[in-house]
Amino acid sequence: MGNGTQLGKVRGLGAAGGGIVHHWWMQRVTAVGNLFLVLWFVISLARLPSLDYASTVLWLRQPLVAVPMCLLIVTVFWHFRMGVQVMLEDYLHGSKRVIAMLALNFYTFAVAALALFSVLKVALGAA
Repeated sequence: MGNGTQLGKVRGLGAAGGGIVHHWWMQRVTAVGNLFLVLWFVISLARLPSLDYASTVLWLRQPLVAVPMCLLIVTVFWHFRMGVQVMLEDYLHGSKRVIAMLALNFYTFAVAALALFSVLKVALGAA
């Protein structure tokens, strides 16, 4: 009993299903977002009079700073998660892949939530 032709084995897989194209597209969108947001972050920090705690807290309490900072955190961790997911899917198989994906999702969500909480705590004046 054969497995069919080579074409039959791959039919229905790949970019035609739409999942891979969406993932690829989201990686590019987050990369462009990261480019602009990191550029904003570096320029904004360079324009600060000093990088001491007081001036940095005053800077982060501005809404026009806190919102892009939160967007930067979200896009960086989203981009990180998608990139590591591709690596895990390529090199791990079976139960190792499932465990690694669960660990990746937990780690990414936990650290991004901590970063967002920290920014919002400073921005809302609770620090």
